[in-house]
Amino acid sequence: MAAYNKFFDFVEQVLLGKHLFNTHAFNIYLSNAVPSQSLDLIKSDLAEISAGFGYSADGASATATMAEAAGTATVTGTKVVFTAAGGSIGPFQYAVLMNVTQATPLKPLVAWWDYGSALTLLDGETFSVLFNSSPTTGTIFTLT
Repeated sequence: MAAYNKFFDFVEQVLLGKHLFNTHAFNIYLSNAVPSQSLDLIKSDLAEISAGFGYSADGASATATMAEAAGTATVTGTKVVFTAAGGSIGPFQYAVLMNVTQATPLKPLVAWWDYGSALTLLDGETFSVLFNSSPTTGTIFTLT
């Protein structure tokens, strides 16, 4: 299972009110560039793979919602599925979560998952980004 890694700037952006998890839209995009936890702030800082063959620019929607109980906020997300159609997708090694609603800063980065080595989807193959190994909806992170 790929582990959650947060971008350092995400912490500041949360406290500045830039991420509204019950209102904003979030996407997962695929990258083969190594993320920098401290230097990558927005999407343009971390290259995306080329669009085509079933992969769209900016990736795919990752429905993210937030709930609070007893002083702990939990952000969950639904699995994101990519399917190669008419050709291959990749190579990619990282799935990157970004806020596509926020304009200032434009498309701030939240987190990424490292799959250990570059992957390429051949025509007809699928790849699922699962949050916390859940088959449908899983925890992205908690805040206490």
